[in-house]
Amino acid sequence: MSDAPKKTKQRFAWRELLAFYQGEFTRLFVSLAATLGAAIMVLLIPLVVGFLVDRVLLDNASELPTFIDRLFGMLGDRTYLLQNLWIFGVVIIVLFGLDGFFSYLNNSLITRYSETGALKMRMRLFSHLQRLPFSYHKRAQTGDLVQRCTSDVEQIRRFFQMQLSEIVRCLALVIVATVLMFRLNTTMALVAIASTPILFISSWIYFKKRRYAFRVWDEAEGEISTVLQENVTGVRVVRAFNRTEYEIEKFGVKNNELNRVAHEQFRIMGNFWMFSDFLAFAQLAAVIIFGAIMVIDNQISLGTLLIFISYSENLTFPLRGLARLLADAGKMQISFDRLKEILDEKPEPKDEDLLDPLLFGEVEFEKVNFAYEDDPRPVLEDVSFSVKKGQTLGILGPTGSGKSSLLLLLQRLYEPTSGKIRFDGVDSTEISRESLRRQIGMILQEPFVYSRTIMENIRMPRPEATDDDVRHQAKTAKLHREIQQFESGYDTVVGERGVTLSGGQKQRLTIARALIRSCPIIVFDDSLSAVDMETDREIRRAMKEREKEITTFIVSHRISTLMHADKIIVLKDGRISQSGTHESLLESDGLYRRVYDIQRAYMEEE
Repeated sequence: MSDAPKKTKQRFAWRELLAFYQGEFTRLFVSLAATLGAAIMVLLIPLVVGFLVDRVLLDNASELPTFIDRLFGMLGDRTYLLQNLWIFGVVIIVLFGLDGFFSYLNNSLITRYSETGALKMRMRLFSHLQRLPFSYHKRAQTGDLVQRCTSDVEQIRRFFQMQLSEIVRCLALVIVATVLMFRLNTTMALVAIASTPILFISSWIYFKKRRYAFRVWDEAEGEISTVLQENVTGVRVVRAFNRTEYEIEKFGVKNNELNRVAHEQFRIMGNFWMFSDFLAFAQLAAVIIFGAIMVIDNQISLGTLLIFISYSENLTFPLRGLARLLADAGKMQISFDRLKEILDEKPEPKDEDLLDPLLFGEVEFEKVNFAYEDDPRPVLEDVSFSVKKGQTLGILGPTGSGKSSLLLLLQRLYEPTSGKIRFDGVDSTEISRESLRRQIGMILQEPFVYSRTIMENIRMPRPEATDDDVRHQAKTAKLHREIQQFESGYDTVVGERGVTLSGGQKQRLTIARALIRSCPIIVFDDSLSAVDMETDREIRRAMKEREKEITTFIVSHRISTLMHADKIIVLKDGRISQSGTHESLLESDGLYRRVYDIQRAYMEEE
């Protein structure tokens, strides 16, 4: 998004994150208990092997925990066990089986837990985005929003599904293995954990560096997603203006930046894994060498050495892996921070307690002033006019005169800085936004068409509309004949953003889509610019004949579109410079007369 990431350090919002998993904590606790069970099974196997070597095969004393002696003592004496070595095979198989069962239980429960949270997260994000004010969407970057709502949610889901259990498992292996080693032999235990402080410190440094690098990486991915999304959706413009090479170069800049950030990520990873691999294997080698010397000096048994070798692996390699898991936890935190930036944006105020009147179409602007929050310069100044039910208001003005801003105020997409907007005599601030937007049909200059059939696109605002209703409004928009020429007629899929339709066809489709709602107020925001003047005239004639009770706002640069309006206002620098009918405006020297003369001269030349 256009807003710079927040750099102030603040505590991670664990409570807000875990709120998405409310009602699923039982699954989480059972899953983590199963993880602990699996870790214990793994640590029991070396003890069984140690007992087999020391007590059964070599008949030596050992420092094994007493519960191992009691367990196998119940099965028989040394002679019996020596003659039935298959018992140890069965015990080891059972332990591996229990390890597998606990792992399966953990995976099934943690998957349900993580998927449920991700489901709630995606729904909360999407619904929150729908409720954010128009000003937010105006400054936000679509590609970055998509990145946050997909990749960042996936990063959080992956952490809870995979990394969380692994963190618990690693900690359990390290803690339990350390305790058991000190119970077996203090000297060997000190040798086995000698590198642990260094591994822990290096893991923490790796976590901090990787966390910052991931944020930069994530932001770079968001920027490249934005460039890609803009290019794909605007491919017609790119081709029309022969900007292919420029777009490739622009994408290359962002791609190179992402590549540079990725190299920094992998440099940090490579340095850590190289160092930690050396330390882990050196630690294992030290255990084997010191242990062998102690076995030769009869200070420990061979079985105990085997246990220490196994536990040393269960200590150093999980601790080494813990750094990666902590880095993933940091990535998860950054991902949620990016989601929280969206969730912290204030939605439009709730107005369920406001009025929901049935509008008749009378609109009044009284000394309306408006300026955007990020720009103190006024866009509209002292704008006053009124439109009665069934009348048509034409609006003319140069680029930047405030025409579109005036229309946005109608639907309360923005609020006026001062002044009043009334509908049927009621202040707009007393009417709910949902009510206004439901009863004001907005037809934009840049029509948006969904990748669905023509029938579905027109019917979208009113799903219960019949096929005849759809055809009726298509005829009003002068699109019916062209639709019939398509091979599949109204079942023709128009493609993403309506790429199979011409600009004029898309505009007329959106006109039909707005008309099917039967709104008392219809707004044309220069939405007839892509149709020829004859079609423009036919559309307006059809609407006047069939929708005589509709109040219509028409913004256009084409005098022929405005000339039949009941009233016309001319905006200049945010103010109404002229107001009247077509005939009265032609009698006075002003912008309207000059535009009329230019367009008439152009038509005569043709």
